[in-house]
Amino acid sequence: MRHRKSFNHLGRKKAHREAMLANMAASLVLHKRITTTTAKAKALRMYVEPLITKAKDDSTHSRRLVFKHLQNKEAVTELFREVSGKIADRPGGYTRILKTGHRLGDNADMCIIELVDYNENLLAAKSETKAKSTRRRRGSKKTTAQATEQVEATEEVKTEETPATEDVKAEETPVIEEKVEEVKEIAKEEAKKEKTEKPVKAKKPARPAGEEETKPASLSADKAYSAGEKEKTEKPVKAKKEEVKPARSAGGVEKKADKAPAKKEKKEEDKGEDKPARPAGEKEE
Repeated sequence: MRHRKSFNHLGRKKAHREAMLANMAASLVLHKRITTTTAKAKALRMYVEPLITKAKDDSTHSRRLVFKHLQNKEAVTELFREVSGKIADRPGGYTRILKTGHRLGDNADMCIIELVDYNENLLAAKSETKAKSTRRRRGSKKTTAQATEQVEATEEVKTEETPATEDVKAEETPVIEEKVEEVKEIAKEEAKKEKTEKPVKAKKPARPAGEEETKPASLSADKAYSAGEKEKTEKPVKAKKEEVKPARSAGGVEKKADKAPAKKEKKEEDKGEDKPARPAGEKEE
């Protein structure tokens, strides 16, 4: 039964698994960084970090315990001489896993496992970045003696500065008052001048007799424009045509127009001609 066997067996027996992890741990100590699968890197982290913690105590007993697991003299000497000095102040978390994607072929999840203190790029970036300010307001912890000393120092500085500032203010006040009085006097004089000086209207030159008053073209144009608008607005009143009827006579018959003057002259001539005398006894035809 597989009870209480929660760790990853990595598809290997115990002897094979331990030999593989020992070789990987020795490579990590010597080269400070190796590339492997994510599953193996997590298993290696659990295997190598306790050995790095034992390297902080540089004694024969701790060396023998580490050599029992690694079985590599060069890796043991590197761990106790160089790595132990770098990780002396770090309380655990000596390794870092950086995922790099998937491997071609079997599509396994790959990563890089490295020792934290040997990644110089990340360490330089952290040193450049400033500490982030939190939103919480926390006053710096100071002892009562330091606080009293600071208060006394500030009071002494204030007492030294106050007389100097008072002298400066006393010197500046009369100068300011004189300037204000001058400005007021100038304003009063200007107001008096404005009252005394009245605007004189320019007289128009006398127009000679017989000449009509000429108006500017702009005024005449404006008047013409306004007159045109009034004509548009006012509706035209249609004038009733007066029909001229001919005069009628007393009998109700209209008088005919006189004939041409030529006809009248002929009639008058015919009437004026004397007829020949008719002999006695003849009847009129």
